[in-house]
Amino acid sequence: MTSSSLLECVVMEPGRPADSAVIWLHGLGASGFDFPPIVGELGLPDDHGIRFIFPHAPQIPVTVNGGMVMPAWYDILAMDFDRQVDELGVRNSAKHLVRLIERERSRGIEAERIVLAGFSQGGAIALHQALRHPDRLAGLILLSTYIAADCDLEAERTAVNQNIPIFQAHGTRDPMVTHGMGLKARARLEDLGYGVQWEEYPMEHQVMAEEITALGIWLRGILTPATI
Repeated sequence: MTSSSLLECVVMEPGRPADSAVIWLHGLGASGFDFPPIVGELGLPDDHGIRFIFPHAPQIPVTVNGGMVMPAWYDILAMDFDRQVDELGVRNSAKHLVRLIERERSRGIEAERIVLAGFSQGGAIALHQALRHPDRLAGLILLSTYIAADCDLEAERTAVNQNIPIFQAHGTRDPMVTHGMGLKARARLEDLGYGVQWEEYPMEHQVMAEEITALGIWLRGILTPATI
């Protein structure tokens, strides 16, 4: 795959012509097949017009896993999310995400009808791009995630997405991306003036039914009235 090619994706088309899209990024070592089963649990009406796109991350060596090649949005250099960040990898994956956004726009879906979503490492990429995107987006979904590259966020964020709706959920028992890391990301976003709908659940590094239900309610609110 070249740096300018589109990522391969799992795509779920709605029952009628799509007029909105959710681009949903998986976590480290996973794939675009992880989250499609959740769509049926979101409580969307049968006649919704949301296209769900689940890209597969590139295969790269991951330092903390002994250099093993696996699906990853960027290298994890150390289990220290505050100090060592593969910023080039973050930015390269953000470029892949931009190309997916532009493909949806070429198919007739405006940026303001596109939601970016991600779990864990995928959520870090969704957050990175959404706050920097030059066009207004519909919303941002952050599941069990953190801010990967904060040093330039304040300078690079765009005013057009200052009021982007944000749904953030985290497990209080998460041993991988700790609850504290989720709270830290929330606090940083709120310090920068973003509004965050925060949800927390007694779970580890995963999703659970109550979380999916809350996310579905939020998503139906974000994409009304044209879609729902």
